Amino acid sequence: MMRMRRKQNMKNKRNEKGSALILTMILLLVMSVMAASMMFLAQSETWATMNYRMMSQTRYAAETGIQAAANYLMFTYVPPSTATDPLTSYSYQTVSPVTLASGTTPVLLTSIAGETPVYSDSTVQSNFANQAKGTLTAGNATLNFTSDAKLVSMRQVKVFGKSQPATVQTWLVKGRGNVVGVQNAQVEVSAILERLVTPMFAYAAFANSSGCSALVFGGGAKTNSYNSAQVVSGVATFVASGGNVGTNGNLNDFGNSVINGSLSTPRTGTGTCTTGNVTALSGSNVPTGGIIELPQPILYPTPDAPNPMPPTGTLQINNGPCGYTGCNTVSGDYYLTPTLNKDGITAFTTDPLLPTKYTCSSAPITPCTYPNITINAGAVVHLTAGTYNINSIKFNGNASIVVDSGPVILNIAGAGLSSSATAVDLTGGSVTNSSLNPANLQLLYGGTNAVKVASGNAGAAMLAYAPNAVGSVTGSGDFYGSLIANTITDMGQGTIHYDSNLQVTMMNLGNWMLDSFTWSKF
Repeated sequence: MMRMRRKQNMKNKRNEKGSALILTMILLLVMSVMAASMMFLAQSETWATMNYRMMSQTRYAAETGIQAAANYLMFTYVPPSTATDPLTSYSYQTVSPVTLASGTTPVLLTSIAGETPVYSDSTVQSNFANQAKGTLTAGNATLNFTSDAKLVSMRQVKVFGKSQPATVQTWLVKGRGNVVGVQNAQVEVSAILERLVTPMFAYAAFANSSGCSALVFGGGAKTNSYNSAQVVSGVATFVASGGNVGTNGNLNDFGNSVINGSLSTPRTGTGTCTTGNVTALSGSNVPTGGIIELPQPILYPTPDAPNPMPPTGTLQINNGPCGYTGCNTVSGDYYLTPTLNKDGITAFTTDPLLPTKYTCSSAPITPCTYPNITINAGAVVHLTAGTYNINSIKFNGNASIVVDSGPVILNIAGAGLSSSATAVDLTGGSVTNSSLNPANLQLLYGGTNAVKVASGNAGAAMLAYAPNAVGSVTGSGDFYGSLIANTITDMGQGTIHYDSNLQVTMMNLGNWMLDSFTWSKF
């Protein structure tokens, strides 16, 4: 029995030979499959990472193409308007996208291979094609970018302070990026490039400077608003809001001053202002409308210089005959004649292609231009609609200017003045613009000398535009309208009444903007 059992055990052991090998092979197979899976997963992750990197790089290249096209359009390109590229070459007033007048294909500038440019000026086509493409290096990869720009819309806008209208355009800009690697990655990005048209006089006071105390309100200075379109019988209705102020720098607001409106500035924070830390607001007062952070500084263009330029002598207007060409005395008051061309159009709107002949009093080819005018005590000067090219103007004593009809445009040259001289000083008298429409009395000055206006009688309504000058407001009465200067100080007891109607009557070109980005693979 025992022998039989031993034989059976030996037989069982012989039957079990080879099972370990089978198990080992199964385990090896499982581990090989797992290893292969891990390798495949790792390779997939590597490819995914590489694809993501390539697509990201290619998208950045495409966006670079958009920026290259935008830079050309913003800083190099000149919109149609000249004799070499006239507006009449395009159909734009009722068509979008804009086409050439001779066809129906949208205007297109391009550096993309296979696309055909459509534009009336071959030099513009060539310049865009050369500047709106290029290459970038990212590690070991070389990125290529190209772009095109389709003209969506075009119109002309009368810009305040400029004799010629500006051409405003909207472009659909497309950038393409390409990087050649194990896989060829291509991305297309598009965006809208547009230049906004904004109100020139959007604030009761705006200081162009970006530094500390660019705008100073102290004493009892105040702001509020009214609407000149709603003035009845020379009486305005005031609103304790809307008297907004702005600056590219800092507002110092203290004392009993009250700004019934907001402060707009690209600066942030409040408190002490220093050269290295320009805050939005310093002083003890806060505008009632709070602080609005601008996305970027507001750009105010220098107005056109007077044409023709006035002389630099002196004209004293006293009680007595004026004795100057273009200045007549009637019943003790003085009447100045605006600068006119031969067709009776004010010089401010003269087409530069017309002959430069003017009419002034009895001298048909002598322009009515005025030197450094001083209006002395008691003298009253009347102005009618038109442009007056004046080198500088100053009030002495109880002098006054009366606007009989508008718009009256005082185009100030400021030539030959010393650095301490004032180009405009209206603090020694009064201004009467009984319409209370500030657009009826416009003061333009492109220089850097001081400009001083006063809040006085109930008819002191005007627009003072001197974006490079040192501006100030004095007095204890009313000032209707708006003031733009490099710096502005108001330490008086008066009130600046901002005319909200200026939001729709005087225009400026705003900053370029890129928006509405979209992207896709192709």
